[in-house]
Amino acid sequence: MLTKKLENFNIILASGSPRRQQFLKDLGLSFTVKFIDVEEIYPKYLHGNEITSFLAQLKADAYEETLKKNDILITADTIVRSNGKILGKPTDATDAKNMLLELSNQEHEVITSICIRTNTSTKIINDTTIVYFEKLSKEEIDYYIDKYAPFDKAGSYGIQEWLGYIAVKKIEGSFFNVMGFPVHKFYKEMMKF
Repeated sequence: MLTKKLENFNIILASGSPRRQQFLKDLGLSFTVKFIDVEEIYPKYLHGNEITSFLAQLKADAYEETLKKNDILITADTIVRSNGKILGKPTDATDAKNMLLELSNQEHEVITSICIRTNTSTKIINDTTIVYFEKLSKEEIDYYIDKYAPFDKAGSYGIQEWLGYIAVKKIEGSFFNVMGFPVHKFYKEMMKF
């Protein structure tokens, strides 16, 4: 359905995430990937989806001068919030281990924002999912980091990977949001074009 609706648009996905790319493919969309590396720094007074909205828009701003009439630019950002702490992508294995120890036997929020920009408008979509983790052993955490290298994932884990199989006991909200893209909300917004 989206393919026909958006056939006259040039869709640009500004994300190196293979998961986000797969979601757009699975929706039947043709798109190009253009990725400009942006320093992801946000004001410390922001909270929750204010952070992800700010960062998704910051990424979109990098393309502002290059958007043409029929372009639709898509950027996104995901964070994990646990006990008031914001967990982005880990910097190394030690950072990843510390994040997973933080999430062990706790609930946390996964917050994603998608920015959809044309040369005349900007729309931000937000979604939050609550994820409940089982208690993880240090051996399980080490195994996961060693085998799956989750350094491109907020909170140091992918729900669709081994750790998600053994650690997630319950979620409230969108599964796909935990993967970094609330597909159902994106689809509804794109159907408005």
